[in-house]
Amino acid sequence: MVINMNIKDNLKSVNERISAAAAECGRKVSDIKLIAVTKTHPVEMINEAIELGITDIGENKPQEIRDKYDRVLPVKWHLIGHLQTNKVKYVIDRCSMIHSVDSIKLMDEIERLAMLHDKDMDILIEVNMSGEESKSGINPEEIDKIFSHAGELKRTHVKGIMTIAPLDKEPDECFKATKKMFDEAAKKNYKNVSMKELSMGMSGDYETAIKYGATMVRVGSAIFGARNYNLG
Repeated sequence: MVINMNIKDNLKSVNERISAAAAECGRKVSDIKLIAVTKTHPVEMINEAIELGITDIGENKPQEIRDKYDRVLPVKWHLIGHLQTNKVKYVIDRCSMIHSVDSIKLMDEIERLAMLHDKDMDILIEVNMSGEESKSGINPEEIDKIFSHAGELKRTHVKGIMTIAPLDKEPDECFKATKKMFDEAAKKNYKNVSMKELSMGMSGDYETAIKYGATMVRVGSAIFGARNYNLG
């Protein structure tokens, strides 16, 4: 797929493809949230996307949220990359949701700082459904343990699951298995867990993710073009 640098055209194309994918599987497009992934992209491009209607943006690095936050137009921020416990301080008072929670230790640190800042934080549990060693996320067998722990938290609330499909194979199997886990968890009525959000799908596979029930898709290069890792 060739990406040009016209954010307006790119965004229009992505929204049209989301609508078509939703229609194809009988879903309402209003049930799917587009998160524009802005990592390494400059503030000017981010603000242009917001002016064109983007309401939610995703960053991979806590430091980028910290450094960009005050220069970006009002928008909901999502931390979608790996989060170390010592970096929670950079996002706790800036993000509306953390997608990449992968341990009880991290849940507890988010809870500690949420209490300190007197705020509630919504989180998703990242599941390494593909089993790749290079990926973050909990092992699927740990899901009951981590969801049960959520019941001990007061200001940190589990809202669903996030996953990343493997790059070297078709995403269908990963997305299908994640949706099955999502549905099974919803039936168990864990305390302080509301299975509302299924965050899966990126620029190369978001249409497939919608087919399997994604409520949030994380799209970067299809909107902004290739990343520039020399910035910042």
